[in-house]
Amino acid sequence: MWAGIVVLLLVVGLLVAVEVVFQRAAPILKGRILETLSTRFDAKVELDTFDVSVLKGLEVSGGGLRIYPPNDVVAAGWTHPLFTVGSFRFRTNLHGLFEHPTRVGSVYVGGLVIDIPPREMRRPVEHQDGNRKRGKIKIAVDEILCEDSQLIVETLKPNKEPKVFQLKHIELRHVGPDQPWAYDAVLVNAIPRGDIHAWGGFGPWVTESPGDSNLTGRYTFDKADLNTIRGIGGMTSSTGTFHGMVNHIAVDGETSTPNFSLDSANHPMPLTTKFNALVDGTTGDTYLQQVTAKLGGTSFTTQGAIVNIKGQGHDIQLDVQVPAGRIQDFLQLAVKTNPPVVTGVFSTRTKLHIPPGKQRVMEKLTLQGNFRLRGIHFTNPKFEDKIDMLSLRAQGDPRDAKPGAQDVTSQMDGAFTLNNSRFNVSKLVYTLPGAHANLDGVYSLDGEQFDFHGQVFTQAKISKMVASGWKSFLLKAVDPFFKGENGGSQIPVHISGTKSEPKFGLDLHYKDESKINAAADKNKAK
Repeated sequence: MWAGIVVLLLVVGLLVAVEVVFQRAAPILKGRILETLSTRFDAKVELDTFDVSVLKGLEVSGGGLRIYPPNDVVAAGWTHPLFTVGSFRFRTNLHGLFEHPTRVGSVYVGGLVIDIPPREMRRPVEHQDGNRKRGKIKIAVDEILCEDSQLIVETLKPNKEPKVFQLKHIELRHVGPDQPWAYDAVLVNAIPRGDIHAWGGFGPWVTESPGDSNLTGRYTFDKADLNTIRGIGGMTSSTGTFHGMVNHIAVDGETSTPNFSLDSANHPMPLTTKFNALVDGTTGDTYLQQVTAKLGGTSFTTQGAIVNIKGQGHDIQLDVQVPAGRIQDFLQLAVKTNPPVVTGVFSTRTKLHIPPGKQRVMEKLTLQGNFRLRGIHFTNPKFEDKIDMLSLRAQGDPRDAKPGAQDVTSQMDGAFTLNNSRFNVSKLVYTLPGAHANLDGVYSLDGEQFDFHGQVFTQAKISKMVASGWKSFLLKAVDPFFKGENGGSQIPVHISGTKSEPKFGLDLHYKDESKINAAADKNKAK
C-alpha cells in the first residue's frame, strides 16, 4: 500500500515538474534567442511573436524579428533594422533547455531582409573596442535555411540607388560567432534574366561594419536570357570565382554565348570572354580590369566600367583593342548585309559608349577610334572588279582592265565614329597597286547607304588609263587639269549607291571645293 502511494506521489511530482518545464520553456527559449542575437550583433533586438509546442519535442516558431544596427550607427541617424525576419521555426530536444548553449539543428527562415547601412555611417573596423565585454552565446545553430530573402546594400553616394539582391534560397552552415559561415545560395538576376548559383564562405561577421565582412566563393550563371536587354539576343552562361568583402568584390570568370546577336542584323555569332573585374557592392558599379574576348574568329581585349545611374540604368564605357581580327566578324554581327561587304584583317583602338536609356542598344551605341584594314576583298563581284580594274588603269595597264581581272591586294587606314547606326569615316586612306585614295564618307548599318567623296592619286596620267588609242589621244588635253605628283593624276571621285549597286564617278564639285579651301588656307598663311 505504501509503495503504491509513493509511486503515485512520484508520478504527480513528475507531472508537476513537466508542467513547470513546459510553462517555462517558452520564456527560457525566447530569452536565450534574444540574448544570443543581442550579444552576437551588439544591438537591440525585437521579437513580435513567439510560440512553443511540445507535441513532438520542443517546436518553436515566431515572426516579426528585428535586429538593429549598433548603437553608434543608430545614433548617427540610421534607424532601419539590420535584419528583418518575417517568420522562423526550429525544433530542439527537451533536455536542450538544460544545455549551455542550447543546440539547434536547423532553423527555417522566411522573408529575411538584410539591410546594410551606408559605409559612411558604419564604425571603421580599426575603431572597434576589443576590450568591450560581451554576453554569452546561449543558442548554437547548425544550419539556417532561408527562402525568398533580400540583401540591400545602402549608399549615400549621389545619383546612386541602394543595391538590391534578390535571394531565392540560402543555406548557411557552421554558423558561429568567430568563423566564416559556409553558404549555398541562389540569386535572382534581373538583367540579363537568370538564376546565379553561388557557394563559398561568408564572414566572420563584422558587427561594427557589416559591409567589411569577408565574402569568397564560386558561381555559375546558366542560360541567362540576353533578350531582356533591348537590342541584344542570345543565351549566355558564366562561371567563375570571387573574393573580397561585401563592399568590394574581385571577380574572375568566363562567359559563353553561342548565339550572340544584335537586332540591327540578327546574325547570331559565337562570343566567349574571360574577365577579371572589381565590383562595388554598395552601388553595383563594375570595373572591368581586363577582358579577353573572341567573336567568331576574332580575338580582342577591352577594359572599362559599367556604372549604375540612379533612375536611368547602366552607363557603359569601354576601351576596345583588336590587334588582328576579321572585319567580316564585326560586319556580320552588326550589319544586315549578308555576306559582309568586305573581308580582311582588321585592327583598331576604339572607345565604346552605351549610355543609359530604354532605347535599343544600337540606337544608343557610339564608337570612336582609328582602324587599319589589310588584305581587303570585296564580296560584291561588281565592286571588286571595279577596284581591280581601277588598279590596273592607275598603273597604266588599261588593256588588262577587264571584269574578272586578278584581285589586287589593298589596305585602308582611317578614323571613324558610329552614331545613330551610321559609320562616319574620315581621313580614310585606301591604298592599292598604282593608286591611293583619300576619302570621307558614311556607311549605314543596314547597308542601304554608301556615300564617299575624295580624291584618287594614280601613277599614270588619265590619257594612259584607256586602251583605245584615239581616246588616249583626246584625253591628253585633259591631263593638265588632273595633274598629280610625280607625273601621275589627281582625280576627284565619289562612290555611292547601295550594297547591291555601287556607283563610281567623277566628283568635279569636290575638286572645286578643294581649290577654294586651298586658296583660303593660302590666304590665312599670308
